[in-house]
Amino acid sequence: MADTSTITRDQAWELFKTYNKDPFHIQHALTVEGVMRWYARDLGYGGEEDFWGIVGLLHDIDFEEFPNEHCIKAPELLRNGGVGENIIHAVCSHGYELTVDIKPEHEMEKALYAADELTGLIWAAAIIRPSKSVQDMEVKSVKKKYKTPAFAAGCSRPVIEKGAAMLGWELDTLIEKTILAMRSCESDINAFMAAHG
Repeated sequence: MADTSTITRDQAWELFKTYNKDPFHIQHALTVEGVMRWYARDLGYGGEEDFWGIVGLLHDIDFEEFPNEHCIKAPELLRNGGVGENIIHAVCSHGYELTVDIKPEHEMEKALYAADELTGLIWAAAIIRPSKSVQDMEVKSVKKKYKTPAFAAGCSRPVIEKGAAMLGWELDTLIEKTILAMRSCESDINAFMAAHG
């Protein structure tokens, strides 16, 4: 599903920063980028790792400035930045049945849909641990927090569960893989945020 546009990762980063200044949104975008790169390799799409990563980086491009038009404003911002239609479809598909009617079709889109909300919940669970890290996070710890509706209440459990079902996975499998994916990029993101925060 490689995109026909010529946008590079650096160009995608500059485009993202045009509309996003909040450290929380920047950290989330970098996390989802890293997670999507891990998923590309894990699911046999290593040749498309940059594409998956760029989609992850840009997925919330409109959320900080246009929270009430999330995934609705994104196509305009992305097209203005020279982004191709495949990336636009993928970005918008993670708002399926929430703000838009664009269904995740490719495995990459399903992975983004499933993992986006879950990364937020896992990160929220990690920062209250003594280590403040996902490196020692276990599935059972996430599941315990997951079952508490008030914990990271903004992270939609129905979306996470629907995403796991789209991929044909048990919830535990999705959680385990996403923890591993977050471990793969955590130290680089922490270093970046410390240097640029």
